[in-house]
Amino acid sequence: MILPGATLGMLGGGQLGRMFTTAAQTMGYKVVVLDPDTNSPAGIIADQHICAKYTDNDALNQLAALCDAVTTEFENIPATTLSYLEAKTIVHPSSKALASTQNRIVEKQFIASLGIPVAPFAAIHSIEDIDTLSDSFKFPAILKVANFGYDGKGQVVCETISDVRTAFESLNNAECVLEQRINLEREVSTVLARSQSGAITNFPVAENVHVNGILHSTTVPSNIPQQQAHAALQMADKIADGLSYVGTMAVEFFISSEGDIIANEIAPRPHNSGHFTLDACETSQFEQQVRMLCGLPSGNCELVTPVVMINLLGDVWGNSEPHWDTLLSQPENKLHLYGKKEARVGRKMGHFNVLASTTDQAMKIAQQSFEVLKAD
Repeated sequence: MILPGATLGMLGGGQLGRMFTTAAQTMGYKVVVLDPDTNSPAGIIADQHICAKYTDNDALNQLAALCDAVTTEFENIPATTLSYLEAKTIVHPSSKALASTQNRIVEKQFIASLGIPVAPFAAIHSIEDIDTLSDSFKFPAILKVANFGYDGKGQVVCETISDVRTAFESLNNAECVLEQRINLEREVSTVLARSQSGAITNFPVAENVHVNGILHSTTVPSNIPQQQAHAALQMADKIADGLSYVGTMAVEFFISSEGDIIANEIAPRPHNSGHFTLDACETSQFEQQVRMLCGLPSGNCELVTPVVMINLLGDVWGNSEPHWDTLLSQPENKLHLYGKKEARVGRKMGHFNVLASTTDQAMKIAQQSFEVLKAD
């Protein structure tokens, strides 16, 4: 075990790194953040901030020398960076696990290889791949860039083959995956923690609503039948085992109108839809990340109270600060802001959790609070 007093490294300085840093420091660890942004949310609260690119070997050497173990906050850190660090210190998740989740094509092929359903898809490496698409491929579909896509970015809905060609060109002919669109009933996700010995603990399944490709709300417990929730948890565990994953990770699922459960994406890190755990569970997803990195036993993942999480994007700011007084006048609301200096449309600036005796009551308070929050 790596015990409190040790120093942990975080690759990435965004809000997920910030919440990891808070959890680690609360438990008595020191944290060193490596991130190229001088004002990164995690860097400004860390014990030390190495301001450098993730490919800077001198910076990586410094990080490895300072830290007893290193983790990451998002999947777009180069896998070669983790591989470089693995030769010098403890790194979780592994570079191999990260590499399996960085490219949508590789990711979907991996999930399918486990016998877990994914949406029908085709790899698009070039315009010729579009010309040779099988007649059996059904539209509508969504063309997604294979690398570095998130929050709905790099995605285009296509109704015909001609649309795919136009969309592929609009995405600069980058490698893509074309996914058949699902008759979607709802979206859910699950966050788990897997230890170095392979033991897995699961947080409850969360039900998510997206607006313009960005998560807006998460409700826990979800409204899906227990049988579906159990199946989703089993699939997520199988993915984590298949990756030999160590750490906190999430899996997003689609549930079709026919009742099929379809794996959408793996997030090799804590997840936006897991922020409810900060206030509504015995242990947060970020404390679990610390525990798994340090070889500590898992914390209790049980839900203490029904909860609704609402994302706060830069859209809420308008020309001034949002009406925090209104939000905080509701005792059920728990506000979390990420310390970002500039509010921009679509930028995740914070979230709030609403704790109540039922999810219906939590959602009512959440909707009312959100509607009056926006600045003038």
